[in-house]
Formats: sequence, C-alpha cells, structure tokens
Amino acid sequence: MFGWERLVLLRHLLDQGLSKASIARQTGVSRRLIYHLLRTGQLDRDLGTGSPRVRVARATKLGPYTAIITTRLATYPELSAVRLFDEVRAAGYGGGITQLRDFVAHVRPRPEPEPVLRFETPPGLQAQVDFAEFAFPWGKRHALLVVLGYSRLLWLHFYPRQTMATVIAGLEDAFAYFGGVPHELLFDQMKSVILEDQRPDGGKLLENAEFLRFAAHWGFRIRACRPYRAQTKGKVERPVGYVRGNFVYGREFLGDADLDAQREQWLEGTANVRLHGTTGEVPRLRFERDERVTLLPLAARPYTTLIPLPPRRLRQIAPTAPVRPLLTVERRPLTTYAALVEAGV
Repeated sequence: MFGWERLVLLRHLLDQGLSKASIARQTGVSRRLIYHLLRTGQLDRDLGTGSPRVRVARATKLGPYTAIITTRLATYPELSAVRLFDEVRAAGYGGGITQLRDFVAHVRPRPEPEPVLRFETPPGLQAQVDFAEFAFPWGKRHALLVVLGYSRLLWLHFYPRQTMATVIAGLEDAFAYFGGVPHELLFDQMKSVILEDQRPDGGKLLENAEFLRFAAHWGFRIRACRPYRAQTKGKVERPVGYVRGNFVYGREFLGDADLDAQREQWLEGTANVRLHGTTGEVPRLRFERDERVTLLPLAARPYTTLIPLPPRRLRQIAPTAPVRPLLTVERRPLTTYAALVEAGV
C-alpha cells in the first residue's frame, strides 16, 4: 500500500487544483501512479480519520486450498500450475485453472539472483582478451579484441585463423597501439594459452609453454577466468556485442583490406571516443590522462618463437623416371689397349 502520509499530501495537492503533471514534478510520484491511486479509490477515502479503509477480501473457490499450494511451492518451488491444479482438484477444488495460475504466479518463490559484482582495476593493471567469430561474404574471420580494464580503450583486428601465431602477432600489435604493456592479461580458457584448468578440482592452471615464454618476453602475467565464470571477463565480452552491432552490422566490406581500413577508422572515430556507459568518460581521454603512464614499457624487439618449423619435405623422383648418367664410359677389351701401347698411341 502507498504511504499514508504521501496519500494525504497527494489528496491535498489535488484539492488545491494542481495538475497531475505538476504534482508529479513536486513529489516525484509518476503521473501513472497518481492515475492508478485515483482509479482504485485510494485518494477518495476519508484521509482525515488517520487510518485507511480496510478492503474486505472477497471469498473465492480457491481460498480453502491456498495453504496447500503455498506449502507445496515452499518445498518444490518449480511445480507447474497444471500439476498443482491436479492436486487441489483431488482435494476438492471445483474452480478453474486460470484463478489458480494467477495465484501461483503471485506466490511462487523466486530465488534471489546471484549478485554480479562489478570489479574495477587500477590503471595499467589488466587487459582482457577474447576472440569472436564473424562471417563475411568472402569467408569466416576471427576478431581478436583487447580491452584495457581501467580506461576501456579497445583494440581490434580480424584474422583468417585462430592460432597461437595469431594471438602472438595480435597482442604485439595491441601493445604497439597502446604504447605499452598491461601488467596482466585475462583470458577465457583460450586453447592457445591455457592447456588445462585443474583449479576446480584443487589443481593448478596449466599454461602453454610457448605462451609463457611470450609473456616473459613482454613482462605481463597470465590470468584465466575459472571455467563457467566468464562473467568475470565482462569488460571484453560486452565490446564483442558492441562490435557486432555498431561496427559489423549494416556495413558493407569489399574484402580484408577494406575491412581493416574501416576497422581502424571505427576505432579512432567511434569506439574509443564515445562516452562509455560504465565509466561515464571517453576511453581515449581516460587512457591518456590516467593509464598510459602506468603501462609497462614495450620490449626492445618482437618475440622470436622457439618452436621449430616442420622440416621441408624433399621432392622425390618417381621410380619410372629415366636416370641419365653424368659420364658415359666406353668399355673395350684389354687387347685393344695393348695394341694402342705397341703403336705408341
């Protein structure tokens, strides 16, 4: 029920001849609620008595059986209205299911949603990394996204394959774009980075050895979301939807070169200069003011992989191919050579 003192105030303002819009501005009560209070008679009762009129509940056929329904739902909150209808009918209920559905919708226990705690990171501490798949007329492309956790500055690039080489090359381009390296990178069980996550069973996180060397070269720490807890990586997953809706959807691209050109223009002209909904600031300005100076310095040279390349296969000559000798030897009997010696040749 609406507060008694608030009802008295609304009734007084209406009696003064003020419009509902004016009352809404003064009291913070919406016009829709004022109309509802008038329509339901809550502003027509005798407000001077200091106590509201008590509305007498109308008896219904379902009334004697509500205790059964609430008890059953307290124990089994997912029971359907159809199942409960069968049970109260067996107990003697003679009404219809519509009345029961309305009651069940009102009293069914609803579990409290798991709170999602927004965590913010200091400038330069963390960047979040993820892949997203996009289909273009000339083929499928994988977008690698890197988002700085503090400023929300976004880097994005499209690749034909999602491989270790792609991740390494992409991150080095992202570091160059930021002008520095975050202290840690957060991944969502990316196979080229995380081989196995045994933490849910009390074990450890097993990282790819090659990527560990890459991280050591650039100086950042590897972090990974726990399995089925990708909501901790929301700073990059929300931009995935933003890229789909604001950049890719509704645009035409002539090919990879045009896609890359439009990508660069979109990052600088739209994504990183917009007013961010969470921080309330422009990512580029927030980055330049607070975050750039906190990043680790760039490495002196790019990373050189230690993974050996597969040996080149030698071309084999087909067995049927004729073999031509490099030197032709003429064979003669020994008597021939003796005759030549006697002749002084």
